[in-house]
Amino acid sequence: MRLPNSDRAVIDSAKIRQYLLSTAHPVGRFKARFFKSLGYSTDSWEQLETDIRDLIVTAQARSSEKTDYGAKYEVRGTLTGPKGRSAEVVTVWIVLTGEDVPRLITAYSG
Repeated sequence: MRLPNSDRAVIDSAKIRQYLLSTAHPVGRFKARFFKSLGYSTDSWEQLETDIRDLIVTAQARSSEKTDYGAKYEVRGTLTGPKGRSAEVVTVWIVLTGEDVPRLITAYSG
């Protein structure tokens, strides 16, 4: 199955800039090391957003769990970063109860 309404997915720019690419974030700094090794940077964070969007419209999603907040999904696939290096990634999404669009929760090396 595809991620529901992936064409309207919400990716907060702060999630990318201040979490996934932040070397200062207590948890994100480990993810930042991975994404930076692919060539992504806070100066051109939009490229990571674009590549994640491209991934979710082509890769298969799987429902991971239902929570009090909504339904979670995982989308796994390959990202090829600006340096030309490719790696498997997992993106995690939630469709909040009462909504119909997925929101990015996190992404990490798969």
